[in-house]
Amino acid sequence: MFLPPKRSLAVLAVPLVSLSAAPAAATAVPQTAAVQEAVHAAVPAAVPAAAYAAPRLATLVDVRAAHQPGLDRVVFEFRGPLPARRSARYVPRLIADGSGRTVPVAGDAILELHFGGATGHDTHGHSTYGPSRETFALPAVIQVVNAGDFEAELTFGIGLSRKSSYRVYTLTRPNRVVVDIKTPYRTVPVRTYFLDSRAYAAGRRPYTAAVSRPVVPPSTARGALQRLFAGPTQAEYAKGLRFVASGATGVRSVVIRDRVAHVRLTGSLRGGGSTFTVADEITPTLKRLPGIRWVKIYDADGRTERPRGHSDSIPESLEP
Repeated sequence: MFLPPKRSLAVLAVPLVSLSAAPAAATAVPQTAAVQEAVHAAVPAAVPAAAYAAPRLATLVDVRAAHQPGLDRVVFEFRGPLPARRSARYVPRLIADGSGRTVPVAGDAILELHFGGATGHDTHGHSTYGPSRETFALPAVIQVVNAGDFEAELTFGIGLSRKSSYRVYTLTRPNRVVVDIKTPYRTVPVRTYFLDSRAYAAGRRPYTAAVSRPVVPPSTARGALQRLFAGPTQAEYAKGLRFVASGATGVRSVVIRDRVAHVRLTGSLRGGGSTFTVADEITPTLKRLPGIRWVKIYDADGRTERPRGHSDSIPESLEP
């Protein structure tokens, strides 16, 4: 058998590189000014803590109103800055911020005021400006009512005797938002009767006390009841005057016929066993007006005890 001759294997010598050899020293490259600026720009600078602080809010400290020649002026006074945002508009009804419920406001027109970046309460949740609902005895302004104070947003409604032109502007030292509402109409004074809580507690008659209110003619009866349901002013309240609603929320209609005033109320009327009800305020208020001798009060369903004839009448629900 033929066998091929064996080939000799040549050994290829490959030089080995030592892994333990020290690397060559790096050559330092000097940075130019432009390179240094780029490096510094890439590293964010420390941000002052004040930059993360919440913006300072305007804190409402007072709401007041007064009559000036030709206008009623409502002033919202703030501590700190003025509200960052301000707006005003007429609305058909005042809506509470957040809940969406209707907030009752006395008046034939409602001017809504909104303040952004503002608050009306302190850290304990207490009001910083006074009552959330305040009544005024002015030709135009009947009530100022708060409708929201949440997340640095404040909303108010101004109840007016009628819609009129207005102007909103700001003043400083102290910071104020001012609302001027024109009153280009005539008013006549009427007497509105509230419960005198001190006389009632002492059993001293009469239990009512009369205050003066301006109303726009010729709807003096309706205007007088509108002012009645707005309640006493803060000064009158301090003297013990109170409005007893007896569950009534307002007046649906007032019709005067043959010297009889027919008043239909809204709400769920209830006497609650009391000897004093809303009827004891409505009746003397209307009887002081010319042309009214008797007053018949109806509940929301149109019921009263004596609907016919020349006599006073109340619904059965107001009986003690």
